[in-house]
Amino acid sequence: MSIKPITDYQQAAKTLRQSDLRQGLYDEGAVLMDGVLVNLHGEKHRARRSLENKVFRRGFFQHYEKEVFPDTLRVTIDEFVSGGGGDLVEFGFRSLMNLTCDFAGIDRPEGTQDETDRLLLLMRTFALGTTLAHSKDDREKIRQQVRDALSAFDQEFLQPSMARRFLLISKCEADEVVEDELPRDVLTVLLRNEDQIELDGQELVREMAFFVVAGAQTSIHSLVHVMHEIFSWSTDHAGGRQKLRSDPMLLQRCVHESARLHPSSPVARRRAECPLTLATDELVETGELVTIDLLGANRDEKIFGPDAAQFNPYRQTDKGSSPYGLSFGLGMHACIGRTLAAGVTPKPDSNPLDHQYGTITLIASALLEHGARPDPEKPPKMDEKTERPNWGFYPVILDRPNHEESSTQ
Repeated sequence: MSIKPITDYQQAAKTLRQSDLRQGLYDEGAVLMDGVLVNLHGEKHRARRSLENKVFRRGFFQHYEKEVFPDTLRVTIDEFVSGGGGDLVEFGFRSLMNLTCDFAGIDRPEGTQDETDRLLLLMRTFALGTTLAHSKDDREKIRQQVRDALSAFDQEFLQPSMARRFLLISKCEADEVVEDELPRDVLTVLLRNEDQIELDGQELVREMAFFVVAGAQTSIHSLVHVMHEIFSWSTDHAGGRQKLRSDPMLLQRCVHESARLHPSSPVARRRAECPLTLATDELVETGELVTIDLLGANRDEKIFGPDAAQFNPYRQTDKGSSPYGLSFGLGMHACIGRTLAAGVTPKPDSNPLDHQYGTITLIASALLEHGARPDPEKPPKMDEKTERPNWGFYPVILDRPNHEESSTQ
């Protein structure tokens, strides 16, 4: 029996929460995804997520957004500005790579351009593994590229990072360093709790590689899409750019609205662990694959209004739905880093001065401050290597701070 993709928002939401449906989107990409958190199910998933959630708490997100990321972003955007702009996709990788390495626990001891370029090359290869199900290239060739990249990542980055943490952990156990001196990252948590979870050496390599690439890749996808939407929206709304520059909460609403329209994957897939009844009242047998059409559900007019397919940062949503739709998932596989990327949904009494906006809003704000606009001589292009609707090349022009915008208003 063929199960039709679920496009109704409420039915899709209920399906994502069904505990007897396991992750089924990454079966093709097992070379990278086998044994990583997002692919686990049941008790193994609960045990590892419980550990990693020790890192991903609200205090962690606030610390990274307020204390760590601004310095990282400043360095990256200064380089981007000095060149007058460039490819927004490349900029996104560079601005987000260090952040994802920090919370994953991957050290970059040299701090050189060559080291950054090397890690970026590995990240791009891992990204091919996460989207293998939608790849248009030779999939076995990509699998071998991912295997080679995992081996290099392990030797060049993970093993030295583990050695430093094992040393610090042993000193902490001997009362030579205090708890607060240990790195606050996923790798440290996993190494300190090896006896509580089933995680062999190769699974750890894949887990760290996935954290590094997933944290950056999904945010880059969201960043480029929201900037494209902002450019288009500003053309039709006089003074729109200035409004976004002066109202960070409105800018965050743009991020959420764009994420709704452009989920990182257009579909979610789940495989039945046992016979069950879906929210659509359809029966599925063990092993059957269920597809949730995130792109369609996020544009459900019953939930988001008759203009659901349009970008509208002023959109009002019902209490039972999120402004970003189902793009960050629900249930056991809800995105663990959603708050870091997209921030906290504002409330009527939220204080703009201490509100948590998320890294995508911070990057978009910095780009707008520098007058970011599409390069008229270099049109953007979609990524032709994947069926996913991702931008592969998006040239923008940047100006120095306080540049007076005219025709771009």
